[in-house]
Amino acid sequence: MPEDEIQRYADQHTTPEPPLLAQLNRETHVQLLHARMLSGHAQGRLLSMISHMIRPRRVLELGTFTGYAALCLAEGLAPDGELHTIEFNLELEDRIRRYIAAAGLAKRLHLHMGPVAEVLPNLAGPWDLVFIDADKINNDTYYELVLPQVSAGGFLLIDNVLWGGKVLAAHQLKASDKDTLAVRTFNDKVQADSRVENVFLPLRDGLLLVRKL
Repeated sequence: MPEDEIQRYADQHTTPEPPLLAQLNRETHVQLLHARMLSGHAQGRLLSMISHMIRPRRVLELGTFTGYAALCLAEGLAPDGELHTIEFNLELEDRIRRYIAAAGLAKRLHLHMGPVAEVLPNLAGPWDLVFIDADKINNDTYYELVLPQVSAGGFLLIDNVLWGGKVLAAHQLKASDKDTLAVRTFNDKVQADSRVENVFLPLRDGLLLVRKL
């Protein structure tokens, strides 16, 4: 059966997006380049489900884009929970803040603008759930920065770990393809990391679910 038919069937049997997220999804695809960076329906519902299962008090997201994933992750926050998200593209700030406000999360969802490497040292853990979805070449750097701040038994999610299928051995890696090399190396590192246990989910562009031991 063709992969797109399988995905269509899966989408038809997944809880629909809330109206605000459906609006943000459409708006992102109509108005912005690289709209594929948005988590979208299936992955968004998975992020929401994981957050509901964990009921985190403190969530950290690296790479906000238009805010879709952040809103999904915020759905499962504990009653006194908060989410911090970092985005470097200043042109996206007004849009992100508009949707945070529309979701009624202005007091619980905190947007920090700037490069992750500059903002992250100013945010203190512990974190119950971390979503890493920023520049892929720095996955390992961000992982090492946040892992010590993740609560024992806490979770990390890393997006785009399939990297369009380029992580597979069949892909002929070019010397200039530093992102692919970084993603491959990172995936192998997590697989061998005795500090965590992990499950690789081939959803969309790949989602790595990691639990700190």
